[in-house]
Amino acid sequence: MSYVVVARYRTKEGAENTVLPLLDTMAAASRQEPGNLAYRVHQGTEDPRTIVLYEEYVSEADFTAHCATPHFQEIVLGTVVPLLESRDVLRCAPRPEVRA
Repeated sequence: MSYVVVARYRTKEGAENTVLPLLDTMAAASRQEPGNLAYRVHQGTEDPRTIVLYEEYVSEADFTAHCATPHFQEIVLGTVVPLLESRDVLRCAPRPEVRA
C-alpha cells in the first residue's frame, strides 16, 4: 500500500508563472528520490492560480524523508510558500480493498 499526499496551493496574484516552473523542477527532483512513486503538478483550468500536487510514496517515512531534502527545503519552503495565498496539504493512506 502506498502513501499519498495531495497539496492544494493558491498563488498570490500573478505568481503562478513563477511558481509553476519551480514546481516542475521540484517534481523532477522528487521523482528521483527512493520511495517516490509519483509526483505530478496540475494547474486549475478555471482558476490558473490554483495548483494541485499529487504525490505518491511507498511509505509515510519516504514522504517524511522527502520533506527533509534540500530541494524541498529550498524550493518549496524557501521560494514557493512565500508566493502563496494559501496552502493545504492532505495526507492519505489507502483503505483496504473490500472483496465481495
